[in-house]
Amino acid sequence: MRSWPASCCWSGARRAAVAEVGGGHSRHLHVDGHTPLHRMPAHAKLVGLLAFVLAVVSLPRGAHWPLLGMLAVAVVVLASTRVPVSLLLPRMVVEVPFVVFALVMPFVALGPRVQLGPLEVSGPGLEAAVTLLLKGTTGVLAAIAFAVTTRPRDLVLALQHLRCPDQLVLIVAFMVRYTDVVLDQMRRMSVARESRGFAARSPRAWPALASSSSALFIRSYERGERVHLAMLSRGWSGRHPATVPLAATPAQWALALTPAVIAALTSVLVWAR
Repeated sequence: MRSWPASCCWSGARRAAVAEVGGGHSRHLHVDGHTPLHRMPAHAKLVGLLAFVLAVVSLPRGAHWPLLGMLAVAVVVLASTRVPVSLLLPRMVVEVPFVVFALVMPFVALGPRVQLGPLEVSGPGLEAAVTLLLKGTTGVLAAIAFAVTTRPRDLVLALQHLRCPDQLVLIVAFMVRYTDVVLDQMRRMSVARESRGFAARSPRAWPALASSSSALFIRSYERGERVHLAMLSRGWSGRHPATVPLAATPAQWALALTPAVIAALTSVLVWAR
């Protein structure tokens, strides 16, 4: 069947609807809602998130009580999104590497040994592990609060509004657009393996998984080449198209920067002691 160009048979309203659907990629991150954080412009949330994380990271090692306070602030911010816990817990998996590293640190670090129950661990390593867990968890919770209240396409607009380099904006835009495409291809490859009786139950399955990963990488690379050539054929100049500037009210800026201000004041007080 012959397919006609979209401009020949689609109305402007239908094209806008399709663009809205196509722009909503990475739906596994964003959760629809009507809270003040959901309504806040993305660039204000992004600045607030970066400022809060930097202020938390600036706290010295061993400042456990101030870090617990910052963790409480992040929990309050995340709770204000009104997103069900069942949707938030899977997003916490990103913290697993930090947790594993923190659990290993007391056993491999040097320094005076202390007794931790029946175990003898490094004192400095234990202190560093607790600090890492508190800072890492606080940052992850704040980032999840940003992710569940911000559509991916709004993140691209925020980066462009904040005058980030065009290459960075372009990379994020393509990541938002094609992450689900690559994940769908990976799922189809997984179904194809399982339909042929494949089961990854032992190291003997690793060569097949490695081959699948290589094939997925090559297909993704070739898809990128085709998309790039298609863009060049349409007059792509290397710059992301200009968009309407974003705007935030003073109240929205104050709300976005409140956690960062609290963290910054806490950091100044801790360092001043």
